[in-house]
Amino acid sequence: MSENKLVIDARGDACPIPVVKTLKALGALSGAGVIETIVDNKIAVDNLSRMATSKGCATSFEQTGDKEWHVVTTAGGAVEVAAGEPEAVACAAPADNVVVQITSDAMGTGDDVLGKKLLKGFVFSLTQLPRLPKTILLYNGGAHLSCEGSDSLEDLKNLADAGVEILTCGTCLDFYGITDKLAVGEVTNMYVIAEKLTGASVVVRP
Repeated sequence: MSENKLVIDARGDACPIPVVKTLKALGALSGAGVIETIVDNKIAVDNLSRMATSKGCATSFEQTGDKEWHVVTTAGGAVEVAAGEPEAVACAAPADNVVVQITSDAMGTGDDVLGKKLLKGFVFSLTQLPRLPKTILLYNGGAHLSCEGSDSLEDLKNLADAGVEILTCGTCLDFYGITDKLAVGEVTNMYVIAEKLTGASVVVRP
């Protein structure tokens, strides 16, 4: 392997360790080089991509398994990394008891097609926040989001991988006949929903 290419296996490393390891490796390069970081969740992929871009590096990734991504960071020359900078890295992590309450498969009122597009964008945007919510509650029409065929399913899985609790109302799943379609998170009941909402520091309702 070329001395200007380094492979970092960060599978199993909690955030922000994959970014810290990659940033240190970039700082150690004497010139142009490539860092390939192997991670096991999409949130780490996004954090690595943001870090690479902030350092003026090219970045790409490939998913090679159910929970395996190879993120390639390419430096065109020496990358300046300040002393202590890797240790100061922060990344997406659950915030203190912020609960997102989604009660429909569309966002806002008016046109349903637009509403579904807006809600998809909202859920994706949650994955990009520097601080993630602690819990996402899905009930009534929102129960469809955590089921097979949902446009937001992949984003919800990424949030779940990052430690966000995804809870879907069991009564709602049964009402819509989609209990067997649940593909992420856990089934919950109205007592737990009430408990989560009343105990939240912030409730977000898109």
